[in-house]
Amino acid sequence: MVMIGISEKAQGSQPTLVSWLAGAGIETVLIDPAAAPGRDSRRILHVTEVGLARQHDILIDFADGTPVLRRAKAGRPATIVFGFDDMAFGYALIAELVRPRMMPACGEPESARFLGIAARVARSDATVLLLGETGTGKEGVARYIHAASRRAEKPFVAVNCAALPETMLEAMLFGHQKGAFTGASGSGEGLFRAAEGGTLLLDEIAELPLALQAKLLRALQEREVLPVGATAPVAVDLRIIAAGNRDLAVEVEAGRFRADLYWRLNVMPLALKPLGARRQDIRAIAAALMLRHTPEHEDIAWPTAPALDRLMTHDWPGNVRELENVLQRAMLMRDGARIEAGDLIIDRAPTAPRPALFAVAPAETAIAAPAVAEPTPIRLADAKRISQVRAIEEALAATGGHRLRAAQRLGISERTLRYRMADMRAVA
Repeated sequence: MVMIGISEKAQGSQPTLVSWLAGAGIETVLIDPAAAPGRDSRRILHVTEVGLARQHDILIDFADGTPVLRRAKAGRPATIVFGFDDMAFGYALIAELVRPRMMPACGEPESARFLGIAARVARSDATVLLLGETGTGKEGVARYIHAASRRAEKPFVAVNCAALPETMLEAMLFGHQKGAFTGASGSGEGLFRAAEGGTLLLDEIAELPLALQAKLLRALQEREVLPVGATAPVAVDLRIIAAGNRDLAVEVEAGRFRADLYWRLNVMPLALKPLGARRQDIRAIAAALMLRHTPEHEDIAWPTAPALDRLMTHDWPGNVRELENVLQRAMLMRDGARIEAGDLIIDRAPTAPRPALFAVAPAETAIAAPAVAEPTPIRLADAKRISQVRAIEEALAATGGHRLRAAQRLGISERTLRYRMADMRAVA
């Protein structure tokens, strides 16, 4: 867990912020804003406490109207102000502003627990096998493990095994001697030695040819590599993280992957769920992507509540890459200062079934037709009400009907939730 200081006044302005941050893997501790802060500490203060703030702090306030995010600039701390309608995305932005740079964005409590396990694994040198669909963030998790390990100051080298020419794979991984093959005018150290002391990520590991799998197995067992054309092996000290989007056990049964290499890699397996199965992560990742793609001198284009609801209800067959594409298009093509639901161009093309290994729950069936009729127009007030009803129903379902936990997931008080539920019954 990340530990962040928060002042009593800041906590009072956003009473549910602390519990929401805890679910996103960020613990807070109540602090005196007048006390001398630690050198690298991050603090959340109220906007009226600006005189006690440093550039690394964040000033917050609750106010209805147009939401505001002013990023830290010229010694001045970041400021974020929003009301109830923008609370969900506002909380996600606060989390991403205080989250350590190498820690992946998350808003789902289960994802926070997953990152906690990854941090514990990082303290050892155990080989890690990351499994998950393309675009679920495997490289991000690998970088986080490296950053949380004793090897953090050493190189992190990532290689996509599917992108390397098969004829050059061995030389690129293990190195080569001068004259070892046509065109080898000099020697090359290879990626294993380039990652010396650090971490080597072997992405798309299932794409390695069987012959090379045997040499990789020896490198893992003996902690040494034999460069192409060399007669003596070279010792290496590094951590291996392998990643793939296919079930390696199935690949072993099919004879496409060596069983002994599978067991050598499968020391600490970590499986990433599809983005569609991590609903609370969607807005957290959206906040992180929008911060990344918005120039420092420009204002963030906050998504409206209906736009955020549309993002949260899509099943994202393309995972984070699809979400990033949709957000970038919306940021470029929007007509107003904010991203409206109509600005989100989401492709609904048919997709192949997901592998059973990674399926958490049946995905929504999305059938694309050559032409889609225009939806019946609805009033903005009705869209807002429908959005709130759906969010409340999903939160209650996820918490087994526990109103306090449901309110915490929604970023509101239990009292407000009771009022909203009463309104829902009245309308029904």
